[in-house]
Amino acid sequence: MDSLTQALLGASLQGSLLSRWQGRKALLYGAAIATLPDLDVLIDFGDAVANMTQHRGFSHSLPVLAGISLLLAWLIRRWRPHPGYSGRRLLACISLILFTHVLLDAFTSYGTQLLWPLATPPVAWSTIFIIDPLYSLPLLLAALSGLIVGRGRVLQHGTALALLLSTLYLGFTVAGKQMAEQRVGAELARRGIAAEAVFSAPTPFNSLLWRVVVLEGSDYHEALVGWLDSQAPQLHRIERGGDLAGVLAGSAPHQRLLWFTGGFLRYDQLGNQLVVTDLRLGMTGFHPFRFTLAERQGAAWQLLPTSQRWPAERGDLQRLQRLWQRIWQPQVEIPLPVWAAELRRLQTQTPRQPHARSGAD
Repeated sequence: MDSLTQALLGASLQGSLLSRWQGRKALLYGAAIATLPDLDVLIDFGDAVANMTQHRGFSHSLPVLAGISLLLAWLIRRWRPHPGYSGRRLLACISLILFTHVLLDAFTSYGTQLLWPLATPPVAWSTIFIIDPLYSLPLLLAALSGLIVGRGRVLQHGTALALLLSTLYLGFTVAGKQMAEQRVGAELARRGIAAEAVFSAPTPFNSLLWRVVVLEGSDYHEALVGWLDSQAPQLHRIERGGDLAGVLAGSAPHQRLLWFTGGFLRYDQLGNQLVVTDLRLGMTGFHPFRFTLAERQGAAWQLLPTSQRWPAERGDLQRLQRLWQRIWQPQVEIPLPVWAAELRRLQTQTPRQPHARSGAD
């Protein structure tokens, strides 16, 4: 999730557990602890793909965070002991803040390596968008009221209520994912389409309208499914450019991306560049993670020694408004193939220089 929401979650947890003794300072302490796992964004891992796929790695590992929780609790009890609460209560508070941070990240589409250093695939339950106001709002209101009131009991009960509301909303997003995949699954069966893999995620900033991606050979299908839809979802077939994947045989960044994304990749030749796109993140036609992995030299492709981030746009307000209309009015047409085709619009233009640095969202 976004950094603000993670800070609010940490503040609410410490507020509910320790505000009786710490007052409004509990909110600040909890917010500070909750930011620790995301400090890995300050590390340059060497190239663009590494920067993306190493984010939410060691710093989001449950075994690593268990050790950090023990260390922090021991240091605090040694240098700033408080007679009002036990070391166990402090350890429980710190552990909950750090563990819930990474577990909430696992509910997004990005991919969180909960069991690092084991080479298990990243966890991406993809039930909530990386920024969702409905999840964050109760936590924000509880934190603001706690800072104003500052009294232990009021702060404690307010943050506890906010945590309950946000957790119930998170459960609603899980139900939304199941709804979307069931409806698309029924349509796939009706059409006789054998899906190689299915990925679903909410569209930006909400959990009412879902985007479902289905891999099938060299193509993929996309569909939008909303809670208010009364008709079967419309599947749009889009070319994936899978023939270009053979160019990347022997490319370590490509293998890393396949592992990290579960194979939900698209391949485009843009000018003389081979650009690989993570289809899971962002929205159709506006995927933030795109990488240049090879360059065409004459009649042959040459693998690049290091991957580079290809410039990507994130959409515009007009399209967000159209998606919002689609939530409430299922008859509103969303031209997914047209939006997807925009990924190749640079083919006829002078290629822009890709970014060397890849910041993780």
